[in-house]
Amino acid sequence: MTPIVEARGLTKRFGKVEALAGLDLVAESGQVTAVLGPNGAGKTTFVSAVATLLRLDGGELRVAGINATSEPRLVRQIIGLAGQSASVEPTMTGRENLVFVGRLFGLGQREARSAADGVLERLGLTEHAGRLVRTYSGGLRRRLDLGASLVGRPKLLLLDEPTSGLDPRSRMELWEAIRGLVAGGTDVLLTTQYLEEADLLARHIVIVDHGRAIAAGTPDELKDRAGRDMIEVRPRATGDLRAVEEVLKSVATHPTRLDLDTSSVSVPVDAGAQQLTVVVRLLDERGIALDDIGLRRPSLDEVFLTFTDGSCTHPAEPTAEAV
Repeated sequence: MTPIVEARGLTKRFGKVEALAGLDLVAESGQVTAVLGPNGAGKTTFVSAVATLLRLDGGELRVAGINATSEPRLVRQIIGLAGQSASVEPTMTGRENLVFVGRLFGLGQREARSAADGVLERLGLTEHAGRLVRTYSGGLRRRLDLGASLVGRPKLLLLDEPTSGLDPRSRMELWEAIRGLVAGGTDVLLTTQYLEEADLLARHIVIVDHGRAIAAGTPDELKDRAGRDMIEVRPRATGDLRAVEEVLKSVATHPTRLDLDTSSVSVPVDAGAQQLTVVVRLLDERGIALDDIGLRRPSLDEVFLTFTDGSCTHPAEPTAEAV
């Protein structure tokens, strides 16, 4: 089967900034493919190239087998794009927004209305269709924005950080909508800052750093490649966090990670079960009461930090609007 996106050796410079530096990436059909990376790693530049919003300096990019450089109009006919902020018109109703987009796609009035109603029902927005968008919550606006990208019935939907700024409930509602789209036959290419989001939605993940793909695979494959189980300890008293950190440092050769948000300390270990036994004994000798202690696989956050060396300081990427 032809990949929905196939990128070979993509390069793109903006002055002194090398946004893409030989990026190779393949996204198969029938799934969500997530592109992860630190700020400035090249994610938005790549999505902009797939959306034919910028011209690459080099490399080959195909979307559903179509050369995106030589045949951009054909690519635009089979993609939808939802950017980092909702782009719907607040002074129109939800249905009017979608009908308007349908007309821009060249649909007749009746066909545009039918397509709009289908999208509204698909995304659970029918009951809100007659309201002005300015009365919508942030989550409803994002769902409507997603709907606007679906009116043209795209084969590939590009989502650039679609849940940025949403509250947890709205994020979960949007996740369900995305799962429904994939089940209905729409392929999705997703960039996100939320590692949990990629873990829950994506079957294939590509980690990008400094304009190159540095790792790719399923979430489980990447966790396996990151190696090493994690010992995680959550003391009953937050004042014991530093003492817990000292204990973990004494039994492991890898850096510990102190998470103040969850009041826990974790560390990668090479001999998990044996080292966990030692940690339990040392904590008991110090009289440190625990809420939880366990041995687990690395999270996707930890996989991300492993492959990117914890780097999050990159030159900013030019936005799609700037190119």
